Amino acid sequence: MYPLNRNRRLRTNEAVRSLVRETAITPDDFIVPLFVVEGKNIKEEIASMPGYYRMSLDLLKKEVKEVWKLGLKSVLLFVKVPENLKDNAGTEALNAEGLMQRAIKTVKDAVPEMLVMTDVALDPYSSFGHDGIVSEGKIINDDTTAVLAEMGLSHAKAGADILAPSDMMDGRIFEIRSLLEDEGFYDTGIMSYSAKYASAFYGPFRDALDSAPVDAENIPKNKNTYQMDPANRDEAIRETLMDIEEGADIVMVKPGLCYLDIVRDIKNAVNVPVAVYQVSGEYAMIKAASEKGWLDHDAVVLEQLTAIKRAGAAMIASYFAKEAVKLIS
Repeated sequence: MYPLNRNRRLRTNEAVRSLVRETAITPDDFIVPLFVVEGKNIKEEIASMPGYYRMSLDLLKKEVKEVWKLGLKSVLLFVKVPENLKDNAGTEALNAEGLMQRAIKTVKDAVPEMLVMTDVALDPYSSFGHDGIVSEGKIINDDTTAVLAEMGLSHAKAGADILAPSDMMDGRIFEIRSLLEDEGFYDTGIMSYSAKYASAFYGPFRDALDSAPVDAENIPKNKNTYQMDPANRDEAIRETLMDIEEGADIVMVKPGLCYLDIVRDIKNAVNVPVAVYQVSGEYAMIKAASEKGWLDHDAVVLEQLTAIKRAGAAMIASYFAKEAVKLIS
């Protein structure tokens, strides 16, 4: 009781605060998302994500070497597919010499020790901007999962360490895991986007890859029939447990800050690592507010990342990864 117990004694100076600090961020906590495009010597800033870029393969090689020198050991690859290669079946996703497959090999050639994760979803390849095959105004589940499994296998053959299915189709983890086992890729991991919400925070990401649903007749205008309702909490546990049963090694909650209650719920419910994606909208808001002088950029970045880890994240996919490790060093 007060005054015998004074909580402020352990806040007196930075030395004691750091000694008793419960949550710490390290470079090992981060996954670095990277956007890849065709061409040479291309580094395009994404307008809605200041300071973040799409890169051609030659510059991707330089980027992953820089990332590795900073102590960051994992990247998550996304590709921007040329319009002429998009269709409703994800045909280009299965091309052994496609941009994703070449990007995987580029990273592994540049830094063999780098952990390479890959986005497994049809939206970058879809002429309709959806994560699944579209038929009669609906996203078709089972036909899509068959393509996703073949897509994941092609990534594994190219050298990917961990597949990251981000589509939210039912049963896709089982289909991917089963095919990997059949083909002898026993050690290829799966990081499932298990609780991916139909969030309004994805806009800048869709700008980066030109992967938003198209505005056309008989095409769903959003992804609400497969991504989760932001109002739901218990459903996230069901989704996550099903993915683990189907063979997921890591589960993910996406987005981050607005869903920290979900992160803690899942952390308490499962015995596999929990990842969180701090998404493009979260990044863009901090950048915009700090450019206006309304927020202390560095302090807010570290506070948000700390909150995500404190909630239970074992790893964080973040566009701030490079900036954050420089700050914490």
